[in-house]
Amino acid sequence: MRPGDLAGGNGIHRTTVTRWVREVVGLLAAHAPRLDRALKKIAHKGGGVVLLDGTLIRTRRRTGKENRNNYSGKSKCHGLLVIALTDDRGRLLWVSAARPGRTSEITACRHDQLTAKLRAAGLVAIADLGFVGLDDSGPDADPAVITGYKAARNRPLTRGQKLSNTALAAVRAPVEHGFAHLKNWRVLGKVRTDPTWATALVRSLLVLTNREVSR
Repeated sequence: MRPGDLAGGNGIHRTTVTRWVREVVGLLAAHAPRLDRALKKIAHKGGGVVLLDGTLIRTRRRTGKENRNNYSGKSKCHGLLVIALTDDRGRLLWVSAARPGRTSEITACRHDQLTAKLRAAGLVAIADLGFVGLDDSGPDADPAVITGYKAARNRPLTRGQKLSNTALAAVRAPVEHGFAHLKNWRVLGKVRTDPTWATALVRSLLVLTNREVSR
């Protein structure tokens, strides 16, 4: 139901309804788990692996130079990038702040110090090829992020590398279910290019999604 319809049916002003909605969204977003706490909770339960992925939330396109940062060359559309972690069953654990669509997934993860926090919790994240290069640890260190293999122009993948990519893709499958639950909320289709509001909205939907899934 639109705010105007809700306001008219209850005899109140539309701005009042909008303010109430924002207050509720803010309260729900405040209950979304922080990255370090989410990782520690998984480690405490005996988990060793989390699934890492990013998604672009499409936004309404606006004219002007200010909107150029929201264009994703990868997805060929305007939107806001959100990084998420799920457990091995696809249950959403954490979502990052919404960032302009042109931001790369690796840049977003480094901004959140993801690899350092994974190591601090003793966990490993499994991710797709978009995250190759995120974990820049030395050869003697245990990896914090595991990805598949990329083929180069003059270096095709070996049979073993192809099998490894297939196995990792199967393990990563549940993370897509986690994003699917989140994107089922129709309100995400009406997000504008305000990262602060989008961050609060996505985090509030994370809280609601987990409540719905756990019923």
